[in-house]
Parts: sequence; structure tokens; C-alpha cells
Amino acid sequence: WVVMTLLTANALGSLLANAISTSSMRLGRVVHARIVKTLDSPPPPFLANYLINMYSKLDHPDSARLLLRLTPSRNVVSWTSLVSGLVQNGHFSSALLEFLEMRREGVFPNDFTFPCAFKAAASLRWPVTGKQIHALSVKCGRILDVFVGCSAFDMYCKTKLRGDARKMFDEIPQRNLATWNAFLSNSVTDGRPMEAVGAFIEFRKIGGHPNSITFCAFLNACSDGLLLSLGEQLHGLVFCSGFDTDVSVCNGLIDFYGKCKKIHCTETVFAEMGTRNAVSWCSLVAAYVQNHEDEKASLLFLRSRKEIVETSDFMISSTLSACAGMAGLELGRSVHAHAVKACVERTIFVGSALVDMYGKCGCIEDSEQAFDEMPEKNLVTMNSLIGGYAHQGQVDMALALFDQMAPRGSGPAPNYMTFVSVLSACSRAGDVENGMEIFDSMKSSYGIEPGAEHYSCVVDMLGRAGMVERAYEFIKKMPIQPTISVWGALQNACRMHSKPHLGVLAAENLFKLDPKDSGNHVLLSNTFAAAGRWAEANTVREEMKGVGIRKGTGYSWVTVKNQIHTFQAKDISHRMNKEIQTMLSKLRNEMEAAGYKPDLKLSLYDLEEEEKAAEVAHHSEKLALAFGLLALPLGVPIRITKNLRICGDCHSFFKFVSGSVKRDIIVRDNNRFHRFVGGTCSCKDYW
Repeated sequence: WVVMTLLTANALGSLLANAISTSSMRLGRVVHARIVKTLDSPPPPFLANYLINMYSKLDHPDSARLLLRLTPSRNVVSWTSLVSGLVQNGHFSSALLEFLEMRREGVFPNDFTFPCAFKAAASLRWPVTGKQIHALSVKCGRILDVFVGCSAFDMYCKTKLRGDARKMFDEIPQRNLATWNAFLSNSVTDGRPMEAVGAFIEFRKIGGHPNSITFCAFLNACSDGLLLSLGEQLHGLVFCSGFDTDVSVCNGLIDFYGKCKKIHCTETVFAEMGTRNAVSWCSLVAAYVQNHEDEKASLLFLRSRKEIVETSDFMISSTLSACAGMAGLELGRSVHAHAVKACVERTIFVGSALVDMYGKCGCIEDSEQAFDEMPEKNLVTMNSLIGGYAHQGQVDMALALFDQMAPRGSGPAPNYMTFVSVLSACSRAGDVENGMEIFDSMKSSYGIEPGAEHYSCVVDMLGRAGMVERAYEFIKKMPIQPTISVWGALQNACRMHSKPHLGVLAAENLFKLDPKDSGNHVLLSNTFAAAGRWAEANTVREEMKGVGIRKGTGYSWVTVKNQIHTFQAKDISHRMNKEIQTMLSKLRNEMEAAGYKPDLKLSLYDLEEEEKAAEVAHHSEKLALAFGLLALPLGVPIRITKNLRICGDCHSFFKFVSGSVKRDIIVRDNNRFHRFVGGTCSCKDYW
């Protein structure tokens, strides 16, 4: 303090600048007090400007305004200090009001004031105000300054005035690197990746040297446009330019390769990074999730916790998506706890991911609780809960939430994915009437053109209701080309309702669309087998062998004490195999005594009755169930995940077991959830 009394005005100004750079309001107030105590009032204009700048930048706008009003010799620097601080802290309306007040006093903006005003207008999406500021910059002769011109261009881009933006860009006499970066970034943000690519090529032709921002913008363009070849070429340029050690550029490469499904390249870039930040870890977790590598994403998150990587809401939401993808409820709950500890559980990203995770893990009550606790909800949040209801077959709840959306309710308007979830809920509940009404309203009431997913849901819905011929007629009237999912839904309906003639037709179309997919061949074989047409079933399987197509292996897994135990049909490799087989035999005897009869139609080979019974008795989900009963304590639900669809015999068997042993059994297959409680299942039918 004694030293500070001896400081000159210039030294006090330097201390105020230091207070700004270190965000130290305490230091700033101490210096301000020393200025008041030791210098005449009012202080020198340059010190007054320092004080206005300090209070404004450190987000004390009222103090900054008061100082400005008490400064008799305020000039453009004084006003710019206030306006720039307000913009920096997100007070855009206030910034424009102060800009207006400055003009009323007859002060003309300078090259630093105009960019701040343009940014405020752009952030508020006020194109008219932006144009007025543009006109003033022309009148003042400042528009030819490269920074002012670049700010005006950025404003036009953000306010969606593309024509004016392009004209502004063309009129900038000397475009610097920041101008080109603004063009690239805005083109990507506006959903025009090819325009960004063209601009980058033009920039290189005139001898421009990109920086890290340029590389990241171009990589984003390649990611959005899935332009793998161009992105790989840019990766080579990154090496040649010496930016291969730049953290931001490497993060952009991780994101680019992840979106282009080159997960090995993503891992290589991450592994070779000398320095990583939180974004690097988060980008790789997101890339794993995008490529359905949910287990790797979860393991990477756990590794990041060990290395004390800073947690972000995006990292947590990505990890929760991984937990949802693999039905990892225990890990999902741990991540939820970590989100609470980090105070991010109620952000829009994490909250929506929690709703989705609990819904996909079969905990619809927890999903509803996460939804109710969110202070702010958006369309993604509502879609997540509707999707959770759809997985559970709770059509009434899904429709009730749908009715809260615009224009029926006060919520956000539904989008493409909303209708996929709602139609899926109607399909799984067999609610044909509501489903068809909602489908018909998509274009007429909401202006949304139905896509392949919506048509697939309708075909599935009609098929579940036994209206197989109507489903086929619906396909024939489709205005778009039927996709694999549409024909697959029809073929599955033919299998369930013994319509082999239409099943063959659906299979033929599936073979044309994807001749190498084993699932299509297996489903046709199953259709013939279910109808007792063994010769045709065997012929299909022989044809598969002839062209080298192999059926995908079915797996079921159950988690016990944070360890995943995996089973496949007739599996005897588990260390507790003897106990599992004993438990399975005991269950089968008890269930048969209670009235259970194996569904031998689901043995898809022409075998004797006893052989068929043995065939269906050792499916992977039954082995997982037997192990769960042995390893999990009483009262704990048995949660089984299966990569393929649960078979009808296992579905029937699980209902008997849940009633006999008084245990809740929750199965998530590749189709939906099946919750078995007290001899019943949450789904109205097996599909």
C-alpha cells in the first residue's frame, strides 16, 4: 500500500490493465480507491477510460456507466470501452443502447466501436439494426477497414441475409485471414459445406496461408459433408504446414474422422497427440458413440476420470448416450452421480441425455423424474421421453406428451424424429387408429414430409395388427422407394402371421437392396420354417452357404457386480456352466409343470420333437436368465440385453419364470423392452 502511494498515473493505468487481464475486481477496486485518494477529481481522461474499461470488462456495467457519466471529457475511447465490455459479457441490447447514446452526443464510432456494434446486432439477430450500423460505417468512411468490413460480413451471415453477406465479402478491398475464416465458419454454420470448400480452394489459389481456425473450419465442412477424401488431403496439408501438433486442429481431425466412420484414424490421431485438453477426450468419446462403440466410449470416460480430465456437460451427455446404447444402467447411474457432483445434471444437454439413458435402460420412472427435474426443456428432451415411452409400449403416455407439443399445447413443435417415436409407440401398442391419424396429419397439419422411417413404422403397425395384406397395399402406394426397413417390417409380419407368399415377395426386394445381409435370408428361412415348409427353409440356408453369407451370432449378456457376462446359444464356456445347466433344467421342469409348453415352431430345423425341444431350451437369453437367478440377490431385477430379437419361446418361458420365482425380468433386445413381472409382460404381444 505504501508503494502504491508513490505510483504515477501511468503506473496506476498499468495496474488497471493487469486487473483486467487477471479478472481481479479486488485489485481494480484498490487501484480505483488509490486514484480517488491521490489524484485530482476528475482523474486524467486516460485513467477514466481505464476504469470504465475495467468495470465493463469485469461485468460491472452499472459502475462503468456511472464513471462514464462522471467523466466530463469522455470521447470515443470512453464509449468504446463501455460498449465492448457490454458485448463481451453478453449484454447486447445494452451495448446498442449505449452506442445510440454515444451518437446522440455527437461522438463518431471508430474502427473498434463498429465491430462491437455489429457483433451485438448479429447476436440479437437484428438485421435492420445491423443495416443501420452498416450505413453509418459507410457514412463515417470506416467500412473500408478490414476489421469493420469483416464484422459487417459476419453480421449479415448470422442474420441469414446471404445475398448481402456475399456482396459485403466481395466489396472488402483487402481480405485478411480473419475475413476468410469468417467466410468459412459462417458457410459451415449455415449448412453450406461445399461453399466453404470452394472458398478454401480460392483462398489457397491466391497464396493464403491457413491458421488453426482455417483448418478447423474446413474440417467441419468436410465432417458435415462427409467429404472423406478432401479431409484426408487437408490432413496432409496440416502436416506440411506444421499444425499437426496444434491441439485445436487435432481435435478437429478426431471429430472429422469420427463422423466419416474412420474410427481407427480417430484413435490414431488421439494416440499421437503430444498435448490433449478436455475437448480432445470429449471428441473421442463422441466419435465412439457416433460409431456405436459404446463400450469403448465408456472405458475412455473412466480413463479420463483417472487422468483428472476436466468434466464438461458435453462429455457427460456423450457418455450417457453410450450407456443408453449398451443398456449400461449401473454405469449410467454412476455418471449421473458424477453429473450431480459437477453441478451439470440440470443443463439441457445432460438432462436430455439422462431422460434418454433411463428410458433406453427400461427405467421409465427414473426417466420421468429426470424430465420433471429439468428447469428448461427443449424438443430433444421431449423426444427422448416419448422415445422412452415407445420402447416400453406405453402409447397413452407417449400420446399425452405429444399433445403437449405445438400446436395442440404450449411446448415446442414436433419434428421428424418426434413422429418416428410416436408412430413407433402406436406400432408397439397395436394402436392402428391413432397411428394412422397421426401419420395422415404429418404433412397436412405439421408440414413434415413422411420419410422412410415413418412408412416403416406404419407397415410394422399394420403387420402387428395382423393386417398384412393392407400393409402390402400401403407399401405399393408409397410415394418414395421402399427401403430395407419397410420390406423388413413386412417380412417379419409375414413370419408372425404365416404369410409365406408375401414373405417371399418381401425377401426378394430385400435381396435386391442388400444381398449380403444375413438377416434377410434368415428371416425368410424362419418364415418358411414357421409355416412348416422345411424344404424351402433349408434351401434358403443352403443358398446362404453357397454365396458365403453367414448368420450373425446371437448374444445375451447380463451385468453382475460391474462385470459383464456374455452368453450365446448352447454356450458351455462359462465358469459356472454346471450350475447354470442345473438351474435351467430345474426351471424347465417347474415351468412345464405350471403349463409351459416349448414353442417348437421356433426350432428352425426339421428335427424330431425332442431334438426341437432341446434346440430352443438352450438359447442365449435362457442361459443369461439362469445365471442371473444364481448370481443376483433376491429383490434385484434381472436385466438381460440381447443383440438380436428375443424369440417367442423365450418370451413365453420368461413370463412363466417371472410368475414362479417372483422376480422382475427386464429384457432389452434389438427391437424394444420386455418387462416380465408376475407372469405378465409389459408388451401386449410378442413381436
